[in-house]
Amino acid sequence: MYVGTRAKSFVALLFALVLALGTLVSACSSPSPAVGKASGGERPSPLRVGLVPNQAPDRVKAQYEPFRDYLARTLGQPVETFVATDYAGVVEAMASDKLDMAYFGGLTYLQAELRADVSPIVTEIDRETGTAQYNSAIIVKADSPYQKIEDLKGKKFAFGDISSTSGSLYPRFMLDKARFSNFSDPQIFVYSGGHDATLAAVVNGAVEGGGIEKRIMERNFQAGPYDASQIRIIEQHLVQGYPWVVRNKLDPALVTQITDAFLKIQDPELLRLMRAERYTKVTKDDYAEPRREATRLGLLKP
Repeated sequence: MYVGTRAKSFVALLFALVLALGTLVSACSSPSPAVGKASGGERPSPLRVGLVPNQAPDRVKAQYEPFRDYLARTLGQPVETFVATDYAGVVEAMASDKLDMAYFGGLTYLQAELRADVSPIVTEIDRETGTAQYNSAIIVKADSPYQKIEDLKGKKFAFGDISSTSGSLYPRFMLDKARFSNFSDPQIFVYSGGHDATLAAVVNGAVEGGGIEKRIMERNFQAGPYDASQIRIIEQHLVQGYPWVVRNKLDPALVTQITDAFLKIQDPELLRLMRAERYTKVTKDDYAEPRREATRLGLLKP
């Protein structure tokens, strides 16, 4: 009888330990942040912020670390940043409710808009143009014979990521105006994956021309190893600025706090790191041109 009681006690203890361990594993493996319900929406903690990899992902994450810290201090809550390996990864994360807010290019925002309930809130005032627009450029090697877009017909050309606004959509827009076609021909049109890779491809002669965001190109010149004397711009076009986008399920009061945090940035070093003079509000209507052209050129399929 004594042995049986002890055995039963041991089994009961073992069962309790298994239950406790299961609860602990379940809690640790949960990917969702704590979400507080506020008046009319959610207040996730941490706030999950996505960034498009318009340069190497580790460089992007380091660039925006001071902003992450500023936003966390301003909102008084934890903030986490996420950089995918490609543009589509950020869209997928937003569409899957794994992000609460994201810094998109115009085209990636429009792609996310088709799959998720999101809205743009602000964009930067560009340092070069002094407006909410920046330049997409078509570049060639400085010593090449190409002087205008038409000279590149039949020549190898590099876009960046296929979902890049200034590295894919607007270079395609400029080439289309010059009556280029068959953008799916891999013998002529290639995708480098990013602006820095496109710059390297043009400078190294791997391609004869490339589409690139002008301000990222200039930052690359400042950082090296390439410099402005190695390339020429043969065409450029203004592009509506990158929007910061939020999920519409967020508490409107939190969205207002986030928007105000952008509008009140005064730290010159933080603004320099974020390539901005200051920030201004935007709406869906501000992206009418890229929405129209991306649809017409087959990069946005409703």
